[in-house]
Amino acid sequence: MYQINQTQGVNLPYEKRLRLAITLGDPAGIGPEVILKALADPGVGQNCDLTVIGNRDLLVQIYKKLTAIEKLAPLASPDELNVIDVPLDTQIEGKIILGAGNAASGAASFAYMEYAIAQTLAGNFDGIVTAPIAKSAWKSAGYNYPGQTELLAEKAAVARFGMLFVARSPYTGWTLRTLLATTHIPLSQVANTLTQELLTTKLDLLVECLEQDFGITSGRIAIAGLNPHSGEQGQLGTEEQDWLIPWLESERQKRPNFQIEGPIPPDTMWVKPGQAWYGNSPGQNPADAYLALYHDQGLIPVKLMAFDRAVNTSIGLPFVRTSPDHGTAFDIAGQGIADATSMKAAIELAAELVTQRLVAE
Repeated sequence: MYQINQTQGVNLPYEKRLRLAITLGDPAGIGPEVILKALADPGVGQNCDLTVIGNRDLLVQIYKKLTAIEKLAPLASPDELNVIDVPLDTQIEGKIILGAGNAASGAASFAYMEYAIAQTLAGNFDGIVTAPIAKSAWKSAGYNYPGQTELLAEKAAVARFGMLFVARSPYTGWTLRTLLATTHIPLSQVANTLTQELLTTKLDLLVECLEQDFGITSGRIAIAGLNPHSGEQGQLGTEEQDWLIPWLESERQKRPNFQIEGPIPPDTMWVKPGQAWYGNSPGQNPADAYLALYHDQGLIPVKLMAFDRAVNTSIGLPFVRTSPDHGTAFDIAGQGIADATSMKAAIELAAELVTQRLVAE
């Protein structure tokens, strides 16, 4: 689980309780369960006012179903939580079936997100923690967004944004930070989508995030190549020779405070992070952040190392947003076996990032 490093923590300049909104996600998935499990832990969200944004009746129904399961992990009672009830049309609410995402559950999760974003932009929350949604359910409900990140960016009126995945190793305490240059697009479109301009935007975002949210004003950033062996000097692809290497050279000149490394062959870029994560090699020297050029290039290693504790945070927004790095898991919804570790980590990271921003003000 991502945990705030108490030895390196920061103190707010004045007494302030952080205000975090937690969206219920798709109510047909495991979002309600992992929220109830996470909020049952008294160590989660200390110094925070946590508000669940969703439908109270649905949350109570799921709570009652789960409490009937023997030997279940502790659950927070909805009666003891601060819940803002987002009303749903009775026809929509009646069509939500636990374990089966559909247009109704998609409409519900979209409504929760819209409300949380509006309230956060209005200054009523410092950040949002989002339970998982199903993109297919959103589409069935008539909302064509690649994911929650794009909706957040649209509502916040920002054109520059990115998906950063953060996880702290339970073995060594080292923090893995991985940004994706491209996200939810077919692999066949990656090479044509990647440009020097796009990568400059993503690198700008990454540097700003390291400085603003993590207090890292100088450090190392590793950037992956696109092709096997980073193109093998043009033998296995020419993108590196044509534009990626020249772009890296220009970025090194522009960013004297950061050591920019790359293009690193994708099959070896993750060796040092793996060693730093598991602590099985004393000589590793990992970077402060990693920039992967496409979805699976970055997320396969992240999920291999930190599947149950990685956190997705949207960078470039005027507020903090985090989310567990897992999906709705409709196949296990309502069975009481969903792991809340990533949800706990998402809440804790959101609190840390909000605190860091407040201190920097």
